[in-house]
Amino acid sequence: MLETQSRADDQPVVGEREADFSAIDKVAVIEALARVLPVGALMYEVEDLRPYECDGLSVYRQVPLAVALPASEEQVVAVLRTCRELGVPVVARGAGTGLSGGALPHARGVLLSLARFNRILHVDALARTAVVQPGVRNLAISEAVAAHGLYYAPDPSSQIACTIGGNVAENAGGVHCLKYGLTVHNLLRVRGVSIDGEIVEFGSHALDSPGYDLLALITGSEGMLAVATEVTVKLTPRPQLAQCVLAAFDDVIKAGDAVAAIIAAGIIPAGLEMMDQPATAAVEEFVHAGYPLDAKAILLCESDGTAEEVAEEIARVREVLAASGATEIRVSASEAERLKFWAGRKAAFPAAGRLSPDYYCMDGTIPRKRLGEMLEAIQAMEGRYGLRCINVFHAGDGNLHPLILFDANQPGELERAETFGAEILELSVALGGTITGEHGVGVEKINQMCAQFASAELRQFFRIKAAFDPPGLLNPGKAIPTLNRCAEYGRMRISGGELAHPELPRF
Repeated sequence: MLETQSRADDQPVVGEREADFSAIDKVAVIEALARVLPVGALMYEVEDLRPYECDGLSVYRQVPLAVALPASEEQVVAVLRTCRELGVPVVARGAGTGLSGGALPHARGVLLSLARFNRILHVDALARTAVVQPGVRNLAISEAVAAHGLYYAPDPSSQIACTIGGNVAENAGGVHCLKYGLTVHNLLRVRGVSIDGEIVEFGSHALDSPGYDLLALITGSEGMLAVATEVTVKLTPRPQLAQCVLAAFDDVIKAGDAVAAIIAAGIIPAGLEMMDQPATAAVEEFVHAGYPLDAKAILLCESDGTAEEVAEEIARVREVLAASGATEIRVSASEAERLKFWAGRKAAFPAAGRLSPDYYCMDGTIPRKRLGEMLEAIQAMEGRYGLRCINVFHAGDGNLHPLILFDANQPGELERAETFGAEILELSVALGGTITGEHGVGVEKINQMCAQFASAELRQFFRIKAAFDPPGLLNPGKAIPTLNRCAEYGRMRISGGELAHPELPRF
Protein backbone atom coordinates (compact mmCIF):
# COMPACT_ATOMS: atom_id res chain seq x y z
CA MET A 1 0.00 0.00 0.00
CA LEU A 2 2.78 2.42 0.94
CA GLU A 3 4.75 1.52 -2.19
CA THR A 4 1.69 2.15 -4.39
CA GLN A 5 1.14 5.52 -2.74
CA SER A 6 4.80 6.43 -3.20
CA ARG A 7 4.67 5.64 -6.91
CA ALA A 8 1.48 7.73 -7.24
CA ASP A 9 3.16 10.67 -5.53
CA ASP A 10 5.98 10.53 -8.07
CA GLN A 11 3.58 11.01 -10.96
CA PRO A 12 3.45 14.64 -12.15
CA VAL A 13 0.12 16.47 -12.02
CA VAL A 14 -1.11 19.14 -14.40
CA GLY A 15 0.77 22.38 -13.84
CA GLU A 16 3.82 20.73 -12.28
CA ARG A 17 5.57 21.00 -15.64
CA GLU A 18 5.56 23.98 -18.00
CA ALA A 19 2.44 23.82 -20.20
CA ASP A 20 2.60 24.36 -23.94
CA PHE A 21 -0.22 26.60 -25.23
CA SER A 22 1.44 27.43 -28.56
CA ALA A 23 -1.18 25.57 -30.60
CA ILE A 24 -4.05 27.82 -29.48
CA ASP A 25 -5.88 29.36 -32.44
CA LYS A 26 -6.57 33.04 -31.66
CA VAL A 27 -9.27 33.38 -34.31
CA ALA A 28 -11.12 30.32 -33.03
CA VAL A 29 -10.98 31.60 -29.45
CA ILE A 30 -12.30 35.05 -30.37
CA GLU A 31 -15.10 33.59 -32.50
CA ALA A 32 -16.14 31.23 -29.69
CA LEU A 33 -16.15 33.99 -27.07
CA ALA A 34 -18.07 36.33 -29.37
CA ARG A 35 -20.87 33.77 -29.44
CA VAL A 36 -21.30 33.81 -25.64
CA LEU A 37 -20.65 37.49 -24.84
CA PRO A 38 -22.70 40.55 -25.81
CA VAL A 39 -21.38 43.25 -28.10
CA GLY A 40 -18.84 45.43 -26.30
CA ALA A 41 -17.80 42.72 -23.85
CA LEU A 42 -14.89 41.32 -25.86
CA MET A 43 -11.70 43.08 -26.95
CA TYR A 44 -8.94 41.65 -29.14
CA GLU A 45 -7.29 44.52 -31.03
CA VAL A 46 -3.79 45.27 -29.74
CA GLU A 47 -4.51 48.93 -28.98
CA ASP A 48 -7.47 47.85 -26.81
CA LEU A 49 -5.40 45.24 -24.98
CA ARG A 50 -2.47 47.49 -24.02
CA PRO A 51 -4.12 48.91 -20.85
CA TYR A 52 -4.27 45.36 -19.48
CA GLU A 53 -0.66 44.36 -20.13
CA CYS A 54 0.54 44.80 -16.53
CA ASP A 55 -0.67 45.37 -13.00
CA GLY A 56 0.54 47.88 -10.42
CA LEU A 57 3.95 46.19 -10.27
CA SER A 58 4.64 47.34 -13.86
CA VAL A 59 8.01 45.57 -14.10
CA TYR A 60 6.66 42.78 -16.31
CA ARG A 61 4.36 43.32 -19.27
CA GLN A 62 2.38 40.95 -21.47
CA VAL A 63 -0.47 41.62 -23.89
CA PRO A 64 -3.20 38.96 -23.65
CA LEU A 65 -4.80 37.19 -26.57
CA ALA A 66 -8.15 38.80 -25.69
CA VAL A 67 -9.98 40.56 -22.85
CA ALA A 68 -13.46 39.46 -21.75
CA LEU A 69 -15.65 41.92 -19.82
CA PRO A 70 -18.63 39.93 -18.53
CA ALA A 71 -21.37 41.73 -16.61
CA SER A 72 -23.13 38.72 -15.06
CA GLU A 73 -22.27 35.45 -13.41
CA GLU A 74 -23.88 33.61 -16.34
CA GLN A 75 -21.45 35.29 -18.70
CA VAL A 76 -18.50 34.32 -16.48
CA VAL A 77 -19.73 30.72 -16.59
CA ALA A 78 -19.96 30.88 -20.39
CA VAL A 79 -16.45 32.32 -20.75
CA LEU A 80 -14.89 29.72 -18.47
CA ARG A 81 -16.70 26.82 -20.15
CA THR A 82 -15.56 28.08 -23.54
CA CYS A 83 -11.95 28.40 -22.42
CA ARG A 84 -12.11 24.98 -20.77
CA GLU A 85 -13.38 23.42 -23.97
CA LEU A 86 -10.66 25.07 -26.08
CA GLY A 87 -7.86 24.58 -23.54
CA VAL A 88 -7.24 28.32 -23.20
CA PRO A 89 -5.62 29.89 -20.08
CA VAL A 90 -7.70 32.40 -18.10
CA VAL A 91 -6.36 35.18 -15.86
CA ALA A 92 -8.91 36.97 -13.67
CA ARG A 93 -8.30 40.68 -13.03
CA GLY A 94 -9.77 43.32 -10.76
CA ALA A 95 -8.50 46.91 -10.72
CA GLY A 96 -4.94 45.94 -11.65
CA THR A 97 -3.40 47.46 -8.50
CA GLY A 98 -1.58 44.24 -7.53
CA LEU A 99 2.14 44.42 -6.75
CA SER A 100 3.42 40.93 -7.56
CA GLY A 101 2.38 40.39 -11.18
CA GLY A 102 -0.48 38.13 -10.08
CA ALA A 103 -2.83 39.49 -12.75
CA LEU A 104 -0.18 39.56 -15.50
CA PRO A 105 -1.92 38.32 -18.67
CA HIS A 106 -1.00 35.09 -20.43
CA ALA A 107 0.24 35.62 -24.00
CA ARG A 108 -1.99 32.81 -25.30
CA GLY A 109 -4.81 33.36 -22.85
CA VAL A 110 -7.92 35.36 -22.05
CA LEU A 111 -7.88 38.12 -19.45
CA LEU A 112 -11.18 37.95 -17.56
CA SER A 113 -11.92 41.42 -16.19
CA LEU A 114 -14.40 41.69 -13.31
CA ALA A 115 -14.58 45.48 -13.58
CA ARG A 116 -18.30 45.42 -14.37
CA PHE A 117 -19.08 43.47 -11.17
CA ASN A 118 -19.17 46.68 -9.16
CA ARG A 119 -22.39 46.57 -7.13
CA ILE A 120 -22.96 46.33 -3.38
CA LEU A 121 -25.79 43.80 -3.36
CA HIS A 122 -26.94 43.81 0.26
CA VAL A 123 -26.03 45.36 3.61
CA ASP A 124 -27.25 43.85 6.89
CA ALA A 125 -26.38 46.40 9.56
CA LEU A 126 -27.69 44.20 12.39
CA ALA A 127 -25.63 41.17 11.32
CA ARG A 128 -22.79 43.53 10.36
CA THR A 129 -22.28 41.99 6.93
CA ALA A 130 -22.31 43.14 3.31
CA VAL A 131 -22.64 41.11 0.12
CA VAL A 132 -20.64 42.70 -2.67
CA GLN A 133 -19.47 41.90 -6.17
CA PRO A 134 -15.71 41.45 -6.68
CA GLY A 135 -15.29 44.68 -8.65
CA VAL A 136 -16.41 46.86 -5.71
CA ARG A 137 -13.62 49.09 -4.43
CA ASN A 138 -12.36 48.42 -0.93
CA LEU A 139 -13.05 51.96 0.32
CA ALA A 140 -16.50 52.02 -1.31
CA ILE A 141 -17.75 49.46 1.21
CA SER A 142 -16.81 51.65 4.17
CA GLU A 143 -18.36 54.67 2.48
CA ALA A 144 -21.61 52.78 1.84
CA VAL A 145 -22.01 51.59 5.44
CA ALA A 146 -20.73 54.69 7.25
CA ALA A 147 -24.28 55.81 8.07
CA HIS A 148 -24.68 52.63 10.14
CA GLY A 149 -21.55 53.39 12.16
CA LEU A 150 -19.72 50.53 10.45
CA TYR A 151 -16.73 50.07 8.14
CA TYR A 152 -14.71 47.37 6.39
CA ALA A 153 -11.50 46.98 8.40
CA PRO A 154 -8.77 45.79 5.96
CA ASP A 155 -7.28 48.97 4.50
CA PRO A 156 -4.47 48.46 1.99
CA SER A 157 -2.80 51.69 0.90
CA SER A 158 -4.46 51.28 -2.50
CA GLN A 159 -7.94 51.01 -0.90
CA ILE A 160 -9.27 53.96 -2.88
CA ALA A 161 -8.80 51.92 -6.09
CA CYS A 162 -8.24 48.22 -5.31
CA THR A 163 -11.19 45.83 -5.49
CA ILE A 164 -12.53 43.22 -3.09
CA GLY A 165 -11.98 40.45 -5.64
CA GLY A 166 -8.30 41.35 -5.81
CA ASN A 167 -8.15 41.63 -2.01
CA VAL A 168 -9.52 38.08 -1.74
CA ALA A 169 -7.08 36.78 -4.37
CA GLU A 170 -4.05 38.23 -2.57
CA ASN A 171 -5.35 38.15 1.05
CA ALA A 172 -4.69 41.89 1.32
CA GLY A 173 -3.97 43.60 4.63
CA GLY A 174 -3.20 47.22 5.44
CA VAL A 175 -1.96 49.40 8.26
CA HIS A 176 -4.68 48.22 10.68
CA CYS A 177 -4.39 44.48 10.05
CA LEU A 178 -2.46 43.92 13.31
CA LYS A 179 -5.64 44.33 15.37
CA TYR A 180 -8.37 43.70 12.82
CA GLY A 181 -6.80 41.05 10.64
CA LEU A 182 -6.20 40.43 6.95
CA THR A 183 -8.88 39.87 4.33
CA VAL A 184 -9.23 36.20 5.38
CA HIS A 185 -10.26 37.29 8.88
CA ASN A 186 -12.95 39.62 7.55
CA LEU A 187 -14.81 37.26 5.20
CA LEU A 188 -17.76 34.94 5.68
CA ARG A 189 -18.32 33.61 2.20
CA VAL A 190 -16.97 33.66 -1.36
CA ARG A 191 -19.10 32.54 -4.29
CA GLY A 192 -17.34 31.81 -7.55
CA VAL A 193 -17.07 29.78 -10.72
CA SER A 194 -14.72 26.88 -11.39
CA ILE A 195 -12.85 26.33 -14.65
CA ASP A 196 -15.61 23.85 -15.61
CA GLY A 197 -18.23 26.59 -15.27
CA GLU A 198 -19.60 25.17 -12.02
CA ILE A 199 -20.90 27.53 -9.31
CA VAL A 200 -18.99 26.94 -6.08
CA GLU A 201 -19.30 28.46 -2.60
CA PHE A 202 -16.67 28.68 0.13
CA GLY A 203 -17.73 29.45 3.69
CA SER A 204 -21.30 30.48 4.50
CA HIS A 205 -23.36 33.31 5.96
CA ALA A 206 -23.07 31.57 9.33
CA LEU A 207 -20.06 32.08 11.58
CA ASP A 208 -18.70 28.67 10.57
CA SER A 209 -19.26 26.06 7.89
CA PRO A 210 -18.86 22.26 7.91
CA GLY A 211 -15.83 20.46 6.57
CA TYR A 212 -12.39 21.81 5.79
CA ASP A 213 -11.80 25.56 5.87
CA LEU A 214 -11.91 26.06 2.10
CA LEU A 215 -12.69 29.75 2.57
CA ALA A 216 -9.18 30.23 3.95
CA LEU A 217 -7.80 28.18 1.05
CA ILE A 218 -9.47 30.27 -1.65
CA THR A 219 -8.39 33.52 0.07
CA GLY A 220 -4.89 34.28 -1.12
CA SER A 221 -5.01 31.63 -3.88
CA GLU A 222 -4.22 34.30 -6.53
CA GLY A 223 -7.01 33.33 -8.93
CA MET A 224 -5.60 29.82 -9.41
CA LEU A 225 -8.55 27.84 -8.02
CA ALA A 226 -11.75 29.69 -9.02
CA VAL A 227 -13.05 33.08 -10.18
CA ALA A 228 -14.93 34.98 -7.45
CA THR A 229 -18.27 36.52 -8.42
CA GLU A 230 -19.70 37.45 -5.00
CA VAL A 231 -18.15 38.09 -1.58
CA THR A 232 -19.75 38.38 1.87
CA VAL A 233 -17.61 40.57 4.13
CA LYS A 234 -17.77 41.25 7.84
CA LEU A 235 -18.28 44.83 8.95
CA THR A 236 -16.74 46.37 12.07
CA PRO A 237 -18.25 49.07 14.32
CA ARG A 238 -16.39 52.35 14.04
CA PRO A 239 -14.49 53.07 17.28
CA GLN A 240 -15.60 56.05 19.33
CA LEU A 241 -12.09 57.47 19.33
CA ALA A 242 -8.72 56.87 17.73
CA GLN A 243 -5.38 58.47 18.55
CA CYS A 244 -1.97 57.96 17.02
CA VAL A 245 1.40 58.12 18.78
CA LEU A 246 4.41 59.21 16.72
CA ALA A 247 7.75 58.14 18.21
CA ALA A 248 11.19 59.06 16.87
CA PHE A 249 14.36 57.02 17.39
CA ASP A 250 18.03 57.78 16.80
CA ASP A 251 18.75 54.15 15.92
CA VAL A 252 16.82 51.62 13.79
CA ILE A 253 17.65 48.77 16.15
CA LYS A 254 16.01 50.65 19.03
CA ALA A 255 12.91 51.25 16.89
CA GLY A 256 12.70 47.56 15.99
CA ASP A 257 13.15 46.55 19.61
CA ALA A 258 10.39 49.00 20.61
CA VAL A 259 7.95 47.22 18.30
CA ALA A 260 8.72 43.88 19.95
CA ALA A 261 8.46 45.49 23.40
CA ILE A 262 4.97 46.88 22.70
CA ILE A 263 3.65 43.46 21.69
CA ALA A 264 5.49 41.77 24.57
CA ALA A 265 3.71 44.15 26.96
CA GLY A 266 0.40 42.64 25.86
CA ILE A 267 -0.63 45.70 23.83
CA ILE A 268 -2.29 45.07 20.46
CA PRO A 269 -2.50 48.48 18.78
CA ALA A 270 -4.92 49.21 15.94
CA GLY A 271 -1.85 49.92 13.84
CA LEU A 272 1.91 49.81 14.38
CA GLU A 273 4.02 51.08 11.48
CA MET A 274 7.70 51.87 11.01
CA MET A 275 9.57 54.03 8.49
CA ASP A 276 13.29 54.58 8.16
CA GLN A 277 14.89 58.00 7.67
CA PRO A 278 14.96 57.97 3.84
CA ALA A 279 11.26 57.04 3.81
CA THR A 280 10.24 59.79 6.23
CA ALA A 281 12.22 62.35 4.21
CA ALA A 282 10.49 61.23 1.00
CA VAL A 283 6.95 61.40 2.37
CA GLU A 284 7.52 64.60 4.34
CA GLU A 285 8.42 66.43 1.16
CA PHE A 286 5.33 64.95 -0.48
CA VAL A 287 2.56 65.41 2.15
CA HIS A 288 4.13 67.57 4.92
CA ALA A 289 2.97 65.30 7.73
CA GLY A 290 5.26 66.92 10.29
CA TYR A 291 7.65 63.98 10.66
CA PRO A 292 10.99 64.60 12.47
CA LEU A 293 13.57 64.42 9.69
CA ASP A 294 16.54 63.90 11.99
CA ALA A 295 15.18 60.57 13.29
CA LYS A 296 16.77 57.35 12.00
CA ALA A 297 13.35 55.70 12.23
CA ILE A 298 9.85 56.61 13.34
CA LEU A 299 7.00 54.50 14.67
CA LEU A 300 3.28 55.21 14.29
CA CYS A 301 1.24 53.43 16.94
CA GLU A 302 -2.54 53.85 16.94
CA SER A 303 -5.01 53.07 19.70
CA ASP A 304 -8.78 52.98 19.23
CA GLY A 305 -11.87 52.23 21.30
CA THR A 306 -13.71 54.19 23.95
CA ALA A 307 -12.09 57.35 25.32
CA GLU A 308 -11.16 55.50 28.52
CA GLU A 309 -9.65 52.55 26.65
CA VAL A 310 -7.64 54.81 24.38
CA ALA A 311 -6.30 56.93 27.25
CA GLU A 312 -5.21 53.85 29.19
CA GLU A 313 -3.53 52.20 26.17
CA ILE A 314 -1.80 55.40 25.03
CA ALA A 315 -0.30 55.80 28.50
CA ARG A 316 1.07 52.26 28.40
CA VAL A 317 2.44 52.73 24.88
CA ARG A 318 4.21 55.95 25.88
CA GLU A 319 5.79 54.19 28.83
CA VAL A 320 7.12 51.37 26.63
CA LEU A 321 8.40 53.77 23.97
CA ALA A 322 10.23 55.91 26.53
CA ALA A 323 11.84 52.82 28.06
CA SER A 324 12.88 51.72 24.55
CA GLY A 325 14.85 54.92 23.93
CA ALA A 326 12.46 57.10 21.92
CA THR A 327 13.94 60.57 21.49
CA GLU A 328 10.55 62.20 20.83
CA ILE A 329 6.97 61.11 21.49
CA ARG A 330 3.89 62.92 20.15
CA VAL A 331 0.23 62.04 20.52
CA SER A 332 -2.27 63.29 17.95
CA ALA A 333 -4.31 66.07 19.52
CA SER A 334 -7.11 65.99 16.95
CA GLU A 335 -8.60 63.78 14.27
CA ALA A 336 -7.01 66.02 11.64
CA GLU A 337 -3.56 65.46 13.13
CA ARG A 338 -4.12 61.70 13.38
CA LEU A 339 -5.05 61.56 9.71
CA LYS A 340 -2.00 63.65 8.86
CA PHE A 341 0.29 61.19 10.62
CA TRP A 342 -1.24 58.36 8.59
CA ALA A 343 -1.30 60.35 5.34
CA GLY A 344 2.47 60.26 5.28
CA ARG A 345 2.65 56.51 5.79
CA LYS A 346 -0.02 55.79 3.18
CA ALA A 347 1.72 58.06 0.69
CA ALA A 348 5.01 56.15 0.85
CA PHE A 349 4.60 54.50 -2.55
CA PRO A 350 3.72 57.65 -4.54
CA ALA A 351 6.44 59.51 -2.63
CA ALA A 352 8.96 56.93 -3.85
CA GLY A 353 7.80 57.65 -7.38
CA ARG A 354 8.92 61.27 -6.93
CA LEU A 355 12.44 60.16 -6.03
CA SER A 356 13.17 57.81 -8.88
CA PRO A 357 11.90 56.97 -12.38
CA ASP A 358 11.06 53.44 -11.16
CA TYR A 359 10.85 51.50 -7.92
CA TYR A 360 10.54 47.83 -7.04
CA CYS A 361 8.32 47.09 -4.03
CA MET A 362 9.16 44.03 -1.96
CA ASP A 363 6.86 42.25 0.50
CA GLY A 364 8.48 39.89 2.99
CA THR A 365 7.61 39.06 6.58
CA ILE A 366 10.00 38.41 9.47
CA PRO A 367 9.79 38.03 13.27
CA ARG A 368 9.27 41.47 14.83
CA LYS A 369 12.40 41.23 16.97
CA ARG A 370 14.56 41.06 13.82
CA LEU A 371 13.32 44.26 12.15
CA GLY A 372 16.41 46.24 13.07
CA GLU A 373 18.66 43.43 11.86
CA MET A 374 16.88 43.40 8.51
CA LEU A 375 17.21 47.18 8.10
CA GLU A 376 20.94 47.02 8.72
CA ALA A 377 21.25 44.20 6.18
CA ILE A 378 19.32 46.22 3.59
CA GLN A 379 21.65 49.17 4.13
CA ALA A 380 24.61 46.88 3.34
CA MET A 381 22.82 45.61 0.21
CA GLU A 382 22.39 49.19 -1.02
CA GLY A 383 26.16 49.49 -1.17
CA ARG A 384 26.63 46.18 -2.94
CA TYR A 385 23.98 46.80 -5.59
CA GLY A 386 24.55 50.54 -5.98
CA LEU A 387 20.82 51.27 -5.53
CA ARG A 388 18.88 53.21 -2.89
CA CYS A 389 16.14 51.60 -0.84
CA ILE A 390 13.54 53.28 1.38
CA ASN A 391 11.73 51.16 3.93
CA VAL A 392 8.19 51.17 5.28
CA PHE A 393 7.01 48.29 7.48
CA HIS A 394 3.77 46.96 8.89
CA ALA A 395 6.01 46.60 11.92
CA GLY A 396 3.39 45.12 14.24
CA ASP A 397 3.22 41.91 12.23
CA GLY A 398 6.73 42.05 10.78
CA ASN A 399 5.59 42.74 7.21
CA LEU A 400 8.29 44.57 5.20
CA HIS A 401 7.83 46.86 2.21
CA PRO A 402 11.31 47.87 1.04
CA LEU A 403 11.09 50.14 -2.04
CA ILE A 404 14.15 49.68 -4.24
CA LEU A 405 14.76 52.76 -6.41
CA PHE A 406 16.12 52.30 -9.93
CA ASP A 407 15.98 53.60 -13.48
CA ALA A 408 14.93 51.03 -16.08
CA ASN A 409 16.49 53.21 -18.81
CA GLN A 410 19.93 52.59 -17.30
CA PRO A 411 21.40 49.27 -18.51
CA GLY A 412 21.52 46.65 -15.78
CA GLU A 413 19.60 48.59 -13.11
CA LEU A 414 16.39 46.57 -13.40
CA GLU A 415 18.33 43.32 -13.15
CA ARG A 416 20.20 44.62 -10.08
CA ALA A 417 16.91 45.69 -8.51
CA GLU A 418 15.46 42.22 -9.05
CA THR A 419 18.49 40.54 -7.50
CA PHE A 420 18.45 43.04 -4.62
CA GLY A 421 14.80 42.20 -3.98
CA ALA A 422 15.47 38.47 -4.20
CA GLU A 423 18.18 38.76 -1.55
CA ILE A 424 15.79 40.61 0.80
CA LEU A 425 13.17 37.89 0.38
CA GLU A 426 15.59 35.04 0.89
CA LEU A 427 17.01 36.76 3.98
CA SER A 428 13.42 37.00 5.26
CA VAL A 429 13.19 33.21 5.03
CA ALA A 430 16.59 32.80 6.71
CA LEU A 431 15.45 35.04 9.59
CA GLY A 432 12.45 32.80 10.22
CA GLY A 433 9.91 34.59 8.02
CA THR A 434 8.30 34.26 4.63
CA ILE A 435 8.57 35.77 1.15
CA THR A 436 5.22 37.52 1.22
CA GLY A 437 2.83 39.01 3.75
CA GLU A 438 0.01 40.48 1.66
CA HIS A 439 1.07 41.12 -1.95
CA GLY A 440 1.10 37.50 -3.03
CA VAL A 441 3.69 35.59 -5.09
CA GLY A 442 2.50 36.14 -8.66
CA VAL A 443 5.47 36.06 -11.02
CA GLU A 444 7.61 38.44 -8.99
CA LYS A 445 8.48 36.02 -6.16
CA ILE A 446 8.06 32.68 -7.91
CA ASN A 447 11.79 31.96 -7.83
CA GLN A 448 11.92 32.61 -4.09
CA MET A 449 9.20 30.00 -3.56
CA CYS A 450 12.03 27.58 -4.36
CA ALA A 451 13.94 28.89 -1.34
CA GLN A 452 10.86 28.82 0.92
CA PHE A 453 9.55 25.34 0.13
CA ALA A 454 10.95 21.88 -0.62
CA SER A 455 10.05 19.85 -3.71
CA ALA A 456 7.62 17.64 -1.79
CA GLU A 457 5.72 20.69 -0.56
CA LEU A 458 5.55 22.22 -4.06
CA ARG A 459 4.16 18.93 -5.40
CA GLN A 460 1.38 19.08 -2.81
CA PHE A 461 0.56 22.64 -3.85
CA PHE A 462 0.13 21.45 -7.42
CA ARG A 463 -2.10 18.61 -6.26
CA ILE A 464 -4.36 21.08 -4.46
CA LYS A 465 -4.56 23.19 -7.62
CA ALA A 466 -5.31 20.09 -9.72
CA ALA A 467 -8.23 19.23 -7.43
CA PHE A 468 -9.90 22.56 -8.32
CA ASP A 469 -8.48 23.12 -11.82
CA PRO A 470 -7.66 19.74 -13.44
CA PRO A 471 -6.55 21.17 -16.81
CA GLY A 472 -4.38 23.84 -15.13
CA LEU A 473 -5.93 26.77 -17.03
CA LEU A 474 -6.57 29.27 -14.22
CA ASN A 475 -3.67 31.73 -13.96
CA PRO A 476 -1.00 29.22 -15.03
CA GLY A 477 2.66 29.95 -14.31
CA LYS A 478 1.94 31.99 -11.17
CA ALA A 479 2.69 31.47 -7.47
CA ILE A 480 3.89 27.85 -7.63
CA PRO A 481 7.18 27.21 -9.46
CA THR A 482 7.73 24.02 -11.43
CA LEU A 483 10.41 21.70 -10.08
CA ASN A 484 12.44 22.31 -13.24
CA ARG A 485 12.37 26.02 -12.55
CA CYS A 486 13.57 25.47 -8.99
CA ALA A 487 16.38 23.22 -10.19
CA GLU A 488 17.50 25.90 -12.65
CA TYR A 489 17.23 28.61 -10.00
CA GLY A 490 19.34 26.51 -7.66
CA ARG A 491 22.02 26.08 -10.31
CA MET A 492 22.06 29.83 -11.01
CA ARG A 493 22.43 30.64 -7.30
CA ILE A 494 25.31 28.19 -6.91
CA SER A 495 27.10 29.59 -9.98
CA GLY A 496 26.49 33.18 -8.87
CA GLY A 497 24.38 34.00 -11.91
CA GLU A 498 21.10 35.86 -12.06
CA LEU A 499 17.81 34.22 -12.95
CA ALA A 500 15.15 36.82 -13.60
CA HIS A 501 12.16 36.07 -15.84
CA PRO A 502 13.59 35.86 -19.39
CA GLU A 503 10.28 34.55 -20.76
CA LEU A 504 8.45 37.76 -19.77
CA PRO A 505 8.75 41.13 -21.56
CA ARG A 506 9.83 43.89 -19.18
CA PHE A 507 8.97 47.57 -19.60
